[in-house]
Amino acid sequence: MTLLNLFESMTPETGIALALMIGALLVSLAAVVLIVAAVFSILFSRLDVPMKLVWIILVFLAPLIGALLWFLIGRNRVPAQQYGYR
Repeated sequence: MTLLNLFESMTPETGIALALMIGALLVSLAAVVLIVAAVFSILFSRLDVPMKLVWIILVFLAPLIGALLWFLIGRNRVPAQQYGYR
């Protein structure tokens, strides 16, 4: 049985269910990538250790919201690295 025959034999309900399942999988994968990126970004930021701990706890307690908040407001509050510019 080829893949084309498999798709032709599907009912519309099965096709919709498959599309929803693939969509949910992609959204879940994007959320995991966002959370992991936020944790690494927090760990390698120039924040002091207690503030890093607060952000990491927030990301673990409310993963998606915590990660989004880090990228929207937390990251902007990290002091820029100084290279002698004033």
